[in-house]
Amino acid sequence: MRKHMNPRFNLSRRHLLKSAACGFGHLALSSILNAAPENVLAPKPPQHPARAKRVIFLFMQGGPSQVDTFDPKPDSKNAGPLKAIKTSAKGLFLSELLPRIADQGKHLAVIRSMATREAAHERARYLLHTGYAPSGTVRHPDLGALVSQACADPKLELPAYVSIGGRSIGGGVLGVEHSPFSVDDPTRPVSNLGYAMGVDAKRFRKRRRLLDAIERQFAKQHPGDETVGHTQVYAKADRMMHSARVKAFDLSGESQTLKDAYGANRFGQGCLMARRLVETGVKIVEVQLGGWDTHQDNFTANRRNAGMLDAGMGTLIGDLASRDLLSKTLVLLITEFGRTPRINDNDGRDHWANGWSVAMAGGPVQGGRVIGGTNGDGTKVTKRPITAQDLVASTFHAMGVDAARINDTPNGRPIRVVDVAGNVIPELF
Repeated sequence: MRKHMNPRFNLSRRHLLKSAACGFGHLALSSILNAAPENVLAPKPPQHPARAKRVIFLFMQGGPSQVDTFDPKPDSKNAGPLKAIKTSAKGLFLSELLPRIADQGKHLAVIRSMATREAAHERARYLLHTGYAPSGTVRHPDLGALVSQACADPKLELPAYVSIGGRSIGGGVLGVEHSPFSVDDPTRPVSNLGYAMGVDAKRFRKRRRLLDAIERQFAKQHPGDETVGHTQVYAKADRMMHSARVKAFDLSGESQTLKDAYGANRFGQGCLMARRLVETGVKIVEVQLGGWDTHQDNFTANRRNAGMLDAGMGTLIGDLASRDLLSKTLVLLITEFGRTPRINDNDGRDHWANGWSVAMAGGPVQGGRVIGGTNGDGTKVTKRPITAQDLVASTFHAMGVDAARINDTPNGRPIRVVDVAGNVIPELF
């Protein structure tokens, strides 16, 4: 069961946030309020060397149609008005909506045979982030939290895990330490990274000492994981605010040409910010793009959404490659599920969990290949069904993370990092 904070503790810290902590308090509180209590067990190092050093995780909320993106069916009535185009990889075809991603086809491994059992948004989102179906009794840590636990650099002043453009599943039983730092809108300056109005460095330090004194006193009266977690997050927020590396969140130093190439929207600029963050040492960045729940007017919505995806992801892969970062950066495109191959009466596509697509690039992933497949009209998986657990296991394999590692829930229940049902997909590597 999940522990809850003492209400008096929560209220007093909120009051302190406004009256004493000022600039750094928002950074701390945003993580605290969205995370479970911290696991006090120290993380063990991976059992084998990491192959990718960092991950950029592109998550498509709502479920894009595989037929209209990564598994086109040009000779089927299910194709609708869209055509298939060649890519830079022989034999790999994508939708005409993805020309920039097609240019990066030589780096892509496309899995076209995802077979999952969850076709409801929240349950599928949880499954694809954690590798576990939601149980109601345990809050599993998501992919970002587990990468943070295994790979975080304690010397880095920035968070190991950053999410951009949407709410993540978060740290679960791992708690505050491995929950993400969230950026709602990458096109605007990140809030509360500087001092509050009327506060200079000297005054900030005085307030910080006051906060430390109150924290120490409270810890004596209320010892426990929650108290330790609060103190650690405040300290990390302080370090982050005063680090030169915080400039990674500032896109103003990038050329207008490059910013335009990524796309003048939150997703595109989020992809650019993700590149800057992993370049600085952040281990995993999730960038989200919503709007894919196309039960009606599917093709109009897809042209808009795929345009943002194409510019953001296509430019990201090329940008990483040009900076010699792609070989150490895993780019992972995942969604909740796919859409029905058949077009419904509202010119839309409905939820579809058996035979949809994801894509990977970078790190040890071998590009220019297709794994699995569906039949001519996209209605059946005909080759190599892949589960969510397989995908998570393969991601951790690419990072050199120990899949057999055990974490404990607050009530002592052991949870394996990767569900035992998950197997590495060897064709990726």
